[in-house]
Amino acid sequence: METQPKMITHSNAKSAQNSRAPRVVGSLLLGVGLATLLAACSSNWVQITPEGQPVVAVTAADVANCTRLGVASVNALDSIAFIDRGARRLQQELVTLARNEAGRMGGNRVTPESTIEDGRQTFGVFRC
Repeated sequence: METQPKMITHSNAKSAQNSRAPRVVGSLLLGVGLATLLAACSSNWVQITPEGQPVVAVTAADVANCTRLGVASVNALDSIAFIDRGARRLQQELVTLARNEAGRMGGNRVTPESTIEDGRQTFGVFRC
């Protein structure tokens, strides 16, 4: 007995095409999401403001003869979607945020007064 080749009708072809569409869209969305996440982890979100430009991060010894203006408590994301952003990048962003805040307060020097904990750090703000 000879078997006839199965003919694909228009409705069969259309349903096969429709069943692949969600997988293609899902794969595309996953790819875009991963690319966005990687870009977010590698980009520098915190920019120095005009007020923060002249502010310098120094050690506590460097501000011994300066006037203390106050404290800048700053925070930044230490992880994104369970991915650690890295200590160096986090430290850079916290210093930039502290410089920006010190500039708004009329200061020209900042010095760290705490360690980084959960993406937070405290800086002394000084005018020298």
